[in-house]
Amino acid sequence: MEYLIKEKVNQAINILQVLDIDVWLTFVRETSAGGDNILPLIYGHDLTWQSALMICKNGDCYAIIGRYEADTAYKTGAYNYIIPYDESISGHILSTLEEINPNKIAINYSEDDVLADGIYLGLFKLLCNYLSGTPWIDRIISSEKIIQKIRGRKTVSELDLIRQSVIVTQEIYSKTFSCLEAGLSEIEISNFMHNEVSRLNLDTAWEYNYCPTVNAGPDSPIGHVAPTNITIKTGQILHLDFGIKQNEYCSDIQRVVYFLKPEEKSPPEIVERCFSTIVEAIQETVNCIKPGMTGYEVDQICRNYILKKGFPEYKYATGHQLGRLAHDGAGILGPRWERYGETPNYPIEVNQVYTIEPGLLVPGYGYIGLEEDIVITTDGAEFISDPQKELILI
Repeated sequence: MEYLIKEKVNQAINILQVLDIDVWLTFVRETSAGGDNILPLIYGHDLTWQSALMICKNGDCYAIIGRYEADTAYKTGAYNYIIPYDESISGHILSTLEEINPNKIAINYSEDDVLADGIYLGLFKLLCNYLSGTPWIDRIISSEKIIQKIRGRKTVSELDLIRQSVIVTQEIYSKTFSCLEAGLSEIEISNFMHNEVSRLNLDTAWEYNYCPTVNAGPDSPIGHVAPTNITIKTGQILHLDFGIKQNEYCSDIQRVVYFLKPEEKSPPEIVERCFSTIVEAIQETVNCIKPGMTGYEVDQICRNYILKKGFPEYKYATGHQLGRLAHDGAGILGPRWERYGETPNYPIEVNQVYTIEPGLLVPGYGYIGLEEDIVITTDGAEFISDPQKELILI
């Protein structure tokens, strides 16, 4: 999808202009063995030899790459200077930097953002060796602010692709609900959903064996775990966490089902109260989100709502960004815990896509966790997924 590459490179140019960074240099090699996470957004293909992609705030874009990949670079339509080489890249990098004469050279390293930490240590040292003895070595800065924005700010095309993935995910959920019955194992439910993914020739949004996560009743382990032989029984909660990847963009949605006992006409009061609390917490959070808030501030709205209702605190972030990956972008809607570094302090921006996913364990019944996908708008946020507001009863 070359049109997406051009959209994201043009977006990067605008970001560089706002941040007043002269050039963003992405340096890679043999990316089929594990490349920079940003490459699918700004190039869209693997690169074999040492390669340097330079995007400049003045709009010039350079691809310094092995000769046999020059035609592929040209066909992206995103780079107006294709510089092929045979034996050595270093001289081409130096001469290009001399032409650009940048005051700031952003390189893909970061202490807090895994998706902005794309250059391996050995490759970074190699690049520094190339720049040794030049003015450029002292002008290197982290590109994390660039990558935070280019991954987070979805284009119109990206938003459309995410919406399509969400629609298909909800359709798979609907088919799954219509086939549920007491006595099914977690593995059987997972297999049904996997069959739908295969039938549609799609991929799961995260590791296949863990997507969906299926929690049947109170004895099922919670978290990123594979389905088990535990069966769902009447009087229990079924929790599902599932997403697909379609056209390279993901969805991520959680849903909750209650299996009525023969004598029950409605779920127990505690189950309904816990479910309602999660629904209300999500609604309250989405209603309060505004661009410019930090992820920490958003997290506190949801977390405090549940605490004020007398329920225990969930031990994970309220939400994460969503896009090419199920966990995409730098900023999270999370507490200021050490493990999250600075990411809860990043500002919420228009056209970022987030999940909202609080949860509660209901002793004796199972886990209630809902996850909705939202997009940030100029004056707030709106749901991409159709939010679950009623318990699904079987």
